[in-house]
Amino acid sequence: HRDKYRIGCADEDGLHGVIQIGRPISRMLDDGMTLEVVRCCTDGTRNVCSFLYARAARVARELGYRRMITYILDSESGRSLLACGWHKEADNIGGGEWDRPGRPRALWKKADQGGLKKKYPTETKQRWGCEL
Repeated sequence: HRDKYRIGCADEDGLHGVIQIGRPISRMLDDGMTLEVVRCCTDGTRNVCSFLYARAARVARELGYRRMITYILDSESGRSLLACGWHKEADNIGGGEWDRPGRPRALWKKADQGGLKKKYPTETKQRWGCEL
């Protein structure tokens, strides 16, 4: 199973963010000692993103893992990752078209406001890592 655990950040005003941790998608990085941040979502409350990344790494270390990775879009700064001790490992990861001759994909879907929007991201990403 890919999903390992999730953490939320809440106070008296409610839930401000969640982070989901799982096994790495890349078979080359799925060594049994590495976990991947699959999703990190916040409502924009200050420092929640850094808090979630730091707590996720602490839990992973306590569970016996040695490393964590995550991917962010090239358009994102990585400030929250830097703040909790992560480092950029690679640039220009992924991106491009998802449709392949042996695996055709519907690349567009209807947007909530009408019209069409891309179903899959085509922007390249950065991989960030953290030694535990």
